Amino acid sequence: MVLIFAETWEGTFKKSTFEAVQYGAACAQAQGTEAYAVVVGPCTPPVESLGAHGAAKVIHLHGTDRFEPAAFATAIASLAKELGATQIVLSGTANGKSLAGVLAAKADAAAITNVTGLPSHYAPLTVERSAFSSKGIEQCTSHAACTVLVLIPNALGTQPAGTQEAGFEDRTVTFEPRSTPGQAQVASGKIPLPEAERVVSAGRGMKGPEHWTLIEELASVLSAGTACSKPVSDIGWRPHSEHVGQTGIQINPQLYIAIGISGAIQHLAGVSGSKTIV
Repeated sequence: MVLIFAETWEGTFKKSTFEAVQYGAACAQAQGTEAYAVVVGPCTPPVESLGAHGAAKVIHLHGTDRFEPAAFATAIASLAKELGATQIVLSGTANGKSLAGVLAAKADAAAITNVTGLPSHYAPLTVERSAFSSKGIEQCTSHAACTVLVLIPNALGTQPAGTQEAGFEDRTVTFEPRSTPGQAQVASGKIPLPEAERVVSAGRGMKGPEHWTLIEELASVLSAGTACSKPVSDIGWRPHSEHVGQTGIQINPQLYIAIGISGAIQHLAGVSGSKTIV
C-alpha cells in the first residue's frame, strides 16, 4: 500500500497536500492497492475530505500541535511499518524536505527527492527526478522494500476533487520533540511561494526597498506571491523567506515575472520549472 503524509499549515490542508494525495492514489491504483493518508496534529477541515482526492482511508494522529521532524518521522515510520507501505509520499515543502531524510532512516526506506512524475515501473520502482539545478532529468531505481518519494510542489498539478469521502481513524500518539520553538522570519506575501500559481519577483534593479510597493501592488492585482533574488535578501531589502534560487526556495508557478533581475544561473536554478517566464 501507499502512505501519504498530508501536511497541514495553521490547521488547514495545503494545495501541495492535495497534489501529494492524488499522486499517492495514482501510484496505489497502478499497483492494485490502496492509498492511506496520515494527518498529524490539529486540522480544521474534516480529514475524510481527502477521500475526494483519492485517499481510501485517513489516519489522524493526535498528540502534538507543532511540526517537529524527528517526532513526526517516528510516528509516521511506525505507521508505515504497521501497514506494510511500499511507498511513502511527501510534498517537497520546507517541512517535507526536513522530514524526508529522518523518516527514511526510521522506516528503513530508500529516499528519492525532487520527483517530477509518476513511476514508470514498480518492480523495481523507477521514477524520474529533477537534477543538476533543474537542468537535467535523472532516472532513479529503488530496490528497497519501502521508498520515500518527495515531490516537487506544483510540478505535477492537481485534478478537480471528486465527491467521495475516505474512511478515517483517530489515534493518540506520544510525541517526543527534540527541538524548542523559536522565532522565525515569516514571508510577508499572502501566498506561500511553493504553492503560488503566479509569482512576481524583483532584484537589485529596483534600486532600493522603498520601491517594493510597485512589486507588491502588481502581485496583489495578479493574486501572486512576491519573491526576490539572493542579493536582495542578503542586503536586507526583503526577508530571506522570499529568496528564490539554487540556495533558496525552488518554485514551479504557471507564470513567473522577473523585474530587475540579471538572471544568473543560481537564480534560474530555482525558477526553471516555471511554465512561463516574463
